[in-house]
Amino acid sequence: MYERLELIYTKEQLNKIKNINILLVGIGGVGGSTLEALIRSGIQHITVIDKDTFEESNLNRQILSTKNNIGKSKVLEAQIRGLSINPNIDIKTYEMFLNESNINEIQDINKYDYIIDCCDTPNTKLLLIQTSIKYNIKIISSMGTGFRNDPSKLYITNIWNTEYDPLAKKMRKLLKENNINKKIPVLTSKEIPINKGKTIGSSYFVPNTAGIFIANYIFNDIINK
Repeated sequence: MYERLELIYTKEQLNKIKNINILLVGIGGVGGSTLEALIRSGIQHITVIDKDTFEESNLNRQILSTKNNIGKSKVLEAQIRGLSINPNIDIKTYEMFLNESNINEIQDINKYDYIIDCCDTPNTKLLLIQTSIKYNIKIISSMGTGFRNDPSKLYITNIWNTEYDPLAKKMRKLLKENNINKKIPVLTSKEIPINKGKTIGSSYFVPNTAGIFIANYIFNDIINK
């Protein structure tokens, strides 16, 4: 199924992609698009973590959501979706809200090559960064994509160089409080949030483009290292 990729990349590069092991936390708007892009790009070993079920409000932007899976587990639907694209992939699932009390339930967590953080909770993001440092695992973390409309303003930088991103600001505070000064790669936006209330508004365009950016970042890092 990857014959078109083979016209662009060498067999050696695609073998690197095939053998990489990825932990993906959060498979909503950004995470679902990341997962889809990774699988279609040859990644075959992925673990997904998410506690949520699909809701009707997800239909406008989350690529894994449909009318038929409202109320169903996001990770189990992600697994079905992944295997429907490539039946040969190894896709593991953990249906849980990741925190300090259960992170040790993830089997062989020290053996992942990459952690992709697409969750919304600052403390979980901090935990994933700490885990990446502890086990020397590469990480990329998605910052805020809500209240934004322009996908062309998305870019990848380190956590200390973001603009107009309230979530990144919270994360910098948490990192400083925990004496972490590493340059953590993040997906962020230069667009000023269109803040219209407590419920976070979101379009299809920004989170799904963010997911593709993240998957592309991982892909290029693997084939070029």
